[in-house]
Amino acid sequence: MGDFNLALVIVAIVVCVLVFIFNLYLLVNYQHPDDKNQAYFPKFVVVLGLSVAAISILMLPADVANRQACRHAIYNGACNLTLPMKDLWLAIYIIDAVLVFFVIPFAMFYYEGDQDKTVGKRVKSALLWVGTTAIVCGLVLGILYGLIGKVDFTVRHLTSSTTSFPSTFQLSNGQPCVNNGRQCSAYDASPSSETTWTMRSTFPEYVVALATIVGSVLFAIFGGVGIACLPLGLIFSFIRRPKAVITRSQYIKEATELGKKARELKKAADALHQEERSGSKGRKWRKNMKALEKELLLLEDDVKALEEMYPQGEKAEATWAMTVLGYLAKLILGVFGLIVSIAWVAHIVIYLLIDPPLSSFLNEVFIKLDDIWGLLGTAAFAFFCFYLLLAVIAGAMMLGLRLVFITIHPMKWGATLMNSFLFNVGLILLCSISVIQFCSTAFAYYAQATAAQEIFSHTLQSLRGIKYLYKYNIFQIAFVALAGLTFVYYAAFGWRRKKPSGRFQLSS
Repeated sequence: MGDFNLALVIVAIVVCVLVFIFNLYLLVNYQHPDDKNQAYFPKFVVVLGLSVAAISILMLPADVANRQACRHAIYNGACNLTLPMKDLWLAIYIIDAVLVFFVIPFAMFYYEGDQDKTVGKRVKSALLWVGTTAIVCGLVLGILYGLIGKVDFTVRHLTSSTTSFPSTFQLSNGQPCVNNGRQCSAYDASPSSETTWTMRSTFPEYVVALATIVGSVLFAIFGGVGIACLPLGLIFSFIRRPKAVITRSQYIKEATELGKKARELKKAADALHQEERSGSKGRKWRKNMKALEKELLLLEDDVKALEEMYPQGEKAEATWAMTVLGYLAKLILGVFGLIVSIAWVAHIVIYLLIDPPLSSFLNEVFIKLDDIWGLLGTAAFAFFCFYLLLAVIAGAMMLGLRLVFITIHPMKWGATLMNSFLFNVGLILLCSISVIQFCSTAFAYYAQATAAQEIFSHTLQSLRGIKYLYKYNIFQIAFVALAGLTFVYYAAFGWRRKKPSGRFQLSS
């Protein structure tokens, strides 16, 4: 048993190192050329944040494996040799909350500060903003914890008189309480015996709970939209793919139109910069700036599509072949993702929304996979959790392109600025808490008796003022509803290509 736990510790250390290396690889390859050899602190925060998010997702499968370490123990002290998962959960989520609400905002304020200012002034300005945020968050947390930071458990109050216990009194599965005229108090207790047992939660658990609520709102919106648009976006990308290479005359015509559009956008950008220098950075200016950013993204997509339809150079044929294979890969991944998305939505409806559940569905699938090979079910479990995080990012991108009030921060290979990196890392970290809570609830049968269940299924769902959100499945219903609406949207309009709107309301 001790050997098993030692192996678990070794695997955990190796996985953490691999996660760190992989995130470093992502940073190096996704970063914008302008950020090379500079902005080291934001880069450190990005790698740390991505690592914490990935490790937090992998901790739930580790929690399940940790539980199994002493499941068939033959001596009582076996479970004392396992990992202290509850302490690790609280530690990882306190780090998560600190990164989301303090470190990442500081890095963003510092990175986006006026480059003409000295480093000291940029740090001072960033600290001022973050300090103000810390004071407000501290006051809100302190007041809420002092007033309603309690857990209400529904219990049954039982009393009975004492009596001798004769040797002829026997209990069995068929007759657990009633025998020879005697009854257990719990067997015939009236509904009025139910009462509420109140106790104060620990402050770390309360911080995790409030962070989970904030993340759950974003997760229900972005995740619900993303669970549908992630696979359907890939499938419709294949449907809208270029069918053949265009002629040179068509290429020149399209390139001329794109050049004209680029000049219009440059003119709009110059006008917005002129307004900024004149101090006219109002609500209208911010709206136009966001609209301009989205038009630029659409223009970049059009340029990329034109380059795909007319490959140039000595390896034009090979480039076109790779383009075709790329779209085929999108189709395959899209179909596979669609199966996973449908499985997720079906599982939520079957296991969470219908009371009592029709079936444990994916829980049984993971258990059977574990029977085939010890880590197969755990790997499938981790994949389904990671898929939800990918859905959150896809949903944020889709809504960002279509809603003006949502700022978009695209992730592009070799062209991602640090502020976009930091924003997406913050979103991933904030939603990772909710993903873990969501998965521990959705896969409660598979992840039973784990430390995550104790935190998320017992304490969180019994917190005063919060428990009703989980009692009535508010987030699950919103998730499924938005997923259904997105499926309908893609079925009706997904085949159409988004066109630039050109809506600018520039000041004269």
